[in-house]
Amino acid sequence: MPNPFVNWKESLERTRKAAFGRIVTLVGASEINDETWDDLEALLIQADVGVDTSQQIIANLLKKVDEAGITKSAEFRQALEEELLAHLMPATALDLETHHPSVVLLVGVNGSGKTTTAAKLGYIYANKGKKVLLAAADTYRAAAIDQLQTWGDRLHLPVIAGQPDSDPGAVAYDAVQSAVSRGSDIVLIDTAGRLHTRYNLMEELKKVHRVVGKALPGAPHSVLLVLDATTGQNALHQARAFQQVVQVNGVILSKLDSSARGGMAFAIQKELGLPIYYAGLGEKPEDLQPFDRVEFVKSILL
Repeated sequence: MPNPFVNWKESLERTRKAAFGRIVTLVGASEINDETWDDLEALLIQADVGVDTSQQIIANLLKKVDEAGITKSAEFRQALEEELLAHLMPATALDLETHHPSVVLLVGVNGSGKTTTAAKLGYIYANKGKKVLLAAADTYRAAAIDQLQTWGDRLHLPVIAGQPDSDPGAVAYDAVQSAVSRGSDIVLIDTAGRLHTRYNLMEELKKVHRVVGKALPGAPHSVLLVLDATTGQNALHQARAFQQVVQVNGVILSKLDSSARGGMAFAIQKELGLPIYYAGLGEKPEDLQPFDRVEFVKSILL
């Protein structure tokens, strides 16, 4: 049986080497002094943990070191690991079983990995015995429609698609109605990537959200924001904009294996208060893994 920890360890190598490896070296020093704290704060910020979160981690560590009388590097490292864990939400399973069908809207900026993520999510739930339907509502990119249909063929999942440049709301509506008639358990709707600063595109996303609700009252049941881990702190600005427009209730962190900015996971949960449901640790369908804060922290502090 494969060891899931190995996957996390290998996938977070860039993040570990870029910043957290230097943090491990720093906390392994023989003496903890004022310079240690300054260096640690700077490294946390460089790791895209975020200024506020980094300062809070330092303040809590200072208190813990003082109260517990920590002097050894091993104890200090353990305290740091515990503090990092405390800044990540405990694992929360994505609930896609309460509604039938359960309608999921995947949103995000251009190039964040939504289409691939939609297919990988479909693979996960199909392997759990769920009847999954994919919807190619990114009608502005013919390549996105082709890409999702290719994934659907590969994974044996049905795909509802419209013509290039057709109304994305109409595709989403048809997909939900089709899911109802087919008795599908889950509908995964891939929406067009859009810059969070483009008002007209964000308004169109609102329309897709509304149309889905007309096709099935109460839908969408989940709105998942796919964030590219390589974008670091810039992703927070994107996330806030999408939160305001379509009431995002969870994050999927894509391309974590390609990123040196994995520390943004801490900033996402501090600034947005959103659970990270899944993380992309590679290109294969099985490389989309439930986000595990324990494996994540262990892997960046090796």
